[in-house]
Amino acid sequence: MNPIRIAKNYISYRRTIAELGSLSNQALSDIGITRYDIRNIAARSFR
Repeated sequence: MNPIRIAKNYISYRRTIAELGSLSNQALSDIGITRYDIRNIAARSFR
């Protein structure tokens, strides 16, 4: 895999974790996820 693509995917992974982590528990509940789900959802963006 291309190193630039890996770096971009990792940045996307970290950004997703940061953005979802900044939401309140109520906001996360409104979109149907929990804090436990954040890393799994971010991992999907890393693939």
